[in-house]
Amino acid sequence: MGIKLKDKVAIVTGGGTGIGEAICKKFAREGAKILINGLSGDPIKDVAKAIADDGGEAITFEGDVSDEAAARGCVDTAIKRYGKLDILINNAGVLLANAETDDMPIEMFDEHIRCNVRSAFLMTKYALPHLRKTRGNVISAGSEGGVNGQPRNTPYGGTKAFLHAFMMGVAVEQAQYGVRANCVAPGPIDTAWTHKETGAVDAKVEKALLSSVPFGRRGTPAEVANVYAFLASDDATFLRRTMPAMSPARSGWWMAG
Repeated sequence: MGIKLKDKVAIVTGGGTGIGEAICKKFAREGAKILINGLSGDPIKDVAKAIADDGGEAITFEGDVSDEAAARGCVDTAIKRYGKLDILINNAGVLLANAETDDMPIEMFDEHIRCNVRSAFLMTKYALPHLRKTRGNVISAGSEGGVNGQPRNTPYGGTKAFLHAFMMGVAVEQAQYGVRANCVAPGPIDTAWTHKETGAVDAKVEKALLSSVPFGRRGTPAEVANVYAFLASDDATFLRRTMPAMSPARSGWWMAG
């Protein structure tokens, strides 16, 4: 077990699979206690068991945190169990369609807003009073698509651009209380989302994703989780309004004062 996050308490939304699962396991290995959030049917209990089997500690909260009562309940559950909150990871989100803008179903547009934007806002709203007490931090899941746009899913790119700006605003607003806020903006990562068999991409889009990466491969969820762990740790106490861009086109760190 590591010590980078020793005695920290973290909430990770969308923690049952992919990058969220990797974040939960990495944070636990670094000594954090984790509340894993997911929807009904998500394998969050499996992730919690894997963490426990590895010597870590995790609890679960099943619920859709785009719902106000569920978001408040998620935060309250962590406080009731652990007595504090140090880290909020806004990872929950969706990528639902492969369609040009004029063919995008309106209900899918609405779902992107609900799951990607509303969930992050509500979780941040209810976590902040507790994060002020610990001088904690919020990290949200941005995307390369929020910088460059996301052809054939323009609403998704738009929601990620919101999260970039939202975290920048929260960072400035909450700095007076010692709270930090950052984004991580991955490019193609090896999750179900980036495979034509399981995600909202076709063979042409999948090929374009892979050909755009100089390494010739997708990133791994574990590689993304390592960045989150650094940002959440006391090694990054002077970093706010940063956006590590883990993408082939814009690798590096963007920092705003």
